[in-house]
Amino acid sequence: MTDSPSAPRPRPRRPGPLRHPGRRGGPRRPRPRGPGGHLIGRYGLLALTALLFLIFSLALPRTFPTLDTVDAILSTQSIPAVLALAAMVPIVTGSFDLSLGYGLGLAHVMVMQLVVNNGWPWPLACLAVLFGGAVVGVLNGVIVEFGRINSFIATLGTGSMLYAVTGWITDGGRIVPGPQGLPAAFTDLYDSTFLGLPVPAFYVLGLAVALWLVLERLPLGRYLYVIGANRRAADLIGIPTRRYSVYAFTASGLIVGFAGVLLAAQQQIGNPSVGLDYLLPAFAAALLGSTAIRPGRLNAMGTLVAVAVLAVGLTGIGQMGAGFWTIPLFYGGTLLVAVGLSGYSARRLRTGAAAARDSPDAPPPPPSSPTRDGGAAGTAP
Repeated sequence: MTDSPSAPRPRPRRPGPLRHPGRRGGPRRPRPRGPGGHLIGRYGLLALTALLFLIFSLALPRTFPTLDTVDAILSTQSIPAVLALAAMVPIVTGSFDLSLGYGLGLAHVMVMQLVVNNGWPWPLACLAVLFGGAVVGVLNGVIVEFGRINSFIATLGTGSMLYAVTGWITDGGRIVPGPQGLPAAFTDLYDSTFLGLPVPAFYVLGLAVALWLVLERLPLGRYLYVIGANRRAADLIGIPTRRYSVYAFTASGLIVGFAGVLLAAQQQIGNPSVGLDYLLPAFAAALLGSTAIRPGRLNAMGTLVAVAVLAVGLTGIGQMGAGFWTIPLFYGGTLLVAVGLSGYSARRLRTGAAAARDSPDAPPPPPSSPTRDGGAAGTAP
């Protein structure tokens, strides 16, 4: 008896050649952005500033490209720049401080009230106003974080209260110095020059450098960025989000107090309704600044570049004889563009980070070290 032939066994399938990533049927590898796109995203707003300056210089060769124009821009835009930096700090944590304009009005009125009507020495009056600005910032932070009130509503409410206090102090009128005027040392805070440039420009530069160091080089700034990016993740890795958010509002209020001192030295009268004019430019510059230097993140140097763009544009438009109504139109349109570009830059940053993380060539994440609470210690961006 012969054995029947055994049934044929299926031949094992040999693996085919690996498909090139990016071709049809294979996983698509994220296409990295070239150096040109990286430079455009980082320095495009700065290049726009230079382009606007060139255009207005060609259109107005006798008036625009002069040292007087540069001095005027550096001098008149110092207070908007300081207020834009003040607006930037709470936005880093995902909050908005709408009381900035009201706080500016109250701060400069208080300086004039203490110096002119109460006879205080101007250094003591300035220190009192700085302290008061920090107290207002703490109040805003506590109401937002511990009262669980939306920052728009909370700061709008406190701003309205600050405006009421301003009207109560001035009784709706202006505080005007006597025939002797204000102390010369006080007015020199704004009117003096250093190295041939207005002193307020150096205040702005020093403040921007200080904020840049805090936000980019210190753990405090990294924690603020983490809170703004993902508050729940910040809580999970042990960051006291409420306390650091109050810190951000406090810094904002302190900077607003400093801007009020400069405004009092500039105007040399107490005008209770002047602060609101600076609110829209501050937010426009702060949000537009997130598209420069560090695209997708609010940063101090980007805010300065945004202030420069707005200053050059407004100065050129003014010298061309545009009507007064073009100023709010320009700021309103810039704010809309800034919000759109800021959101686009943030989404592009998140998409690029996710694509880099999912890339097959991405290195594995480093092992996390346990914290005292038993969790993993996170690293701030």
